[in-house]
Amino acid sequence: MQSLKYTRRLAALALGSVLSLSTWAVQAEEKEVKQTLDGQTLNANLTLSDDGYQGDVVLLLHGTLTHNERSTYAQLQNNLKAYGMTSLAINLSLGVDDRHGEYDCATTHTHKHTDALKELGLWMGWLENKGAENITLMGHSRGGNQAAWYASEAQRPSLKHLVLVAPATGEQQSPADYKKKYGVALESVLDKAEALVKQGKGDEVMKGEDFIYCEDTNVTAEAFVDYYAQRPQFDTPTLLQNPVVPTLVIMGTEDNVVADLPEKIAPVAEQQDLVTTVTLDGADHFFRDFFNEDIAIETEQFIAD
Repeated sequence: MQSLKYTRRLAALALGSVLSLSTWAVQAEEKEVKQTLDGQTLNANLTLSDDGYQGDVVLLLHGTLTHNERSTYAQLQNNLKAYGMTSLAINLSLGVDDRHGEYDCATTHTHKHTDALKELGLWMGWLENKGAENITLMGHSRGGNQAAWYASEAQRPSLKHLVLVAPATGEQQSPADYKKKYGVALESVLDKAEALVKQGKGDEVMKGEDFIYCEDTNVTAEAFVDYYAQRPQFDTPTLLQNPVVPTLVIMGTEDNVVADLPEKIAPVAEQQDLVTTVTLDGADHFFRDFFNEDIAIETEQFIAD
C-alpha cells in the first residue's frame, strides 16, 4: 500500500496558485448535458479539457443520495481538468425527473441501488458517441461500489481504467449496521418487503421505515429489497477479486464511513496485479481541499502508467 510522497504534496501546493487563477475559465467551459431514459430526464456536468473527448475522459459518479454539484465533485472536476482530463459528472436520477441537489428524504423512495448500472451504461454510450476511447470510470463511496459493479459486468472496449474513491463495502448495508443506526432488526423489515415483492406488490409503499440515511421515510418494497437483500456485489473488495480493468482504490486514514475498507482491500491488492491502492494521510471520507487535488494527481499518474 502506498502513501503520498512529500514531493507530490509540493506539486499540489504549486498547482493551487494556478488553479485559483484559472478557476473562472474552467467553470466557464462547463456545461450541463441531458439524456432521456425510460421517460425521465438525466443530467450531468461536462468539463472539457484541451484534448476534449480524444484525450483521457473521466466518468464520475457521486455517493449516496447526493449530487454532482456537491463540493467534492465540483472541485474534483476542476482538478481533473487542471491535469488534462475531461470529466462528465453525472446525477443518478434516483427516480426523480431531471434531478438536482440532495435527495429529499420526504420523497418516496422508488429508486434502486442497481439503477445506477443502467444509467452508467447510458452515459458511457453518450461519451463513446462523442468519440471517447479512453474512459476512466470513477466513483465515490456508494458510487464507487456501483462503478465497480458496472465494470464487472460491462464489456466496453472504451472502459480502460477504474478509480474507486473510498468505495463502499458490504458493511454499510449489513444487518449489523442497520441495527446500530436505527435500533431495529433489518430482517424484520426486509422480510416484510420481500413478502410483498413475492406477492407481485413490489411497488407498494412501506410507510415510516428507516432507509439508507433517511429515518421514518416511505419506500417501495422492491426498492428496499434491492438495497438491503444481501449480495456479494455490495462489497467492493469482493468485486475486485476478479478485476476486469486496471483499478485504483484511494483511501483516507481519517475515513470513518468505510473504516473496514483498508483491511478488506489489502489482501486483494496483494493478490491481484490489476488492483493498486493509495492511502492519503489525513483525508476523511470527503477528500476536501488538497486531498481532492491528490485524487487528480493519483488518477493522472495511474492512467499514464
